[in-house]
Amino acid sequence: MPEKQYNPDVTAQLTVILVEPQGPLNIGSVCRAMGNFGFTDLRLVNPQTNHLRHEARQMAVKASDILEGAKIYSSLEEALHGCQYAFGTTRRFGRYRDRDDFFYPDTAAQVIAGFDHDIHTALVFGREDCGLLNEELDLCQRFLTIPTCDAMPSMNLAQSVALCLYEVSKQGLEARGELLKPDLAEIDQTEAMLQHMKETLTRIDYLDPQNPDHILRSFRRLFGKSGLSERDVRILRGLWSRIDRVQTELEKRINSDGENQ
Repeated sequence: MPEKQYNPDVTAQLTVILVEPQGPLNIGSVCRAMGNFGFTDLRLVNPQTNHLRHEARQMAVKASDILEGAKIYSSLEEALHGCQYAFGTTRRFGRYRDRDDFFYPDTAAQVIAGFDHDIHTALVFGREDCGLLNEELDLCQRFLTIPTCDAMPSMNLAQSVALCLYEVSKQGLEARGELLKPDLAEIDQTEAMLQHMKETLTRIDYLDPQNPDHILRSFRRLFGKSGLSERDVRILRGLWSRIDRVQTELEKRINSDGENQ
């Protein structure tokens, strides 16, 4: 099967909807999180505060344009206009909800990034104190839940938004090939380093000269799991070279002392 292709410009196709947000600080913080990850479409459903208050502007910092451009709606149904797919955030699984309909932020982000470019998606966040109502969740095709600790399950609204947008943004970066990736060393470079390592550690009696690969295989697995970059290989070879020089100087000193006796 061909590899799944992800939409590289997910920021243009995703809307953040806050249903009856109660605090200007949270609204401003949501704007800042949206700005951090490149999202701009904010929709507010019946906000319980003036979203343009000074406190909201302070928290938005350089994302005041997102705050000022937020659209106000009287119902979630109206706010979802133009969206083809919506994820409703909730911790309540409910009697009529299949657990297969629930996604964690990372898996929801994969679904969102996998949509075609013309599919507009919404992330819907509920009230700070009681979340989304059942009839509001009914308007959403899928549910998104954040796996928090049972002792303190409720997250701050802005933190929840930031976490979800981070995952979606990461998928977009991956699709554009912009995720930070190590400059992995080529196999022949790693093998040359391991051969040098074997010779050096055998010389100082760390490895058994009769079976040096017994311990060396453990190092192979260790380096293989971490994935060595070209810089890592150079640093390790520098270490082995330094040990070689110290060992050579020690051997010369021992030989010199033996000759002088």
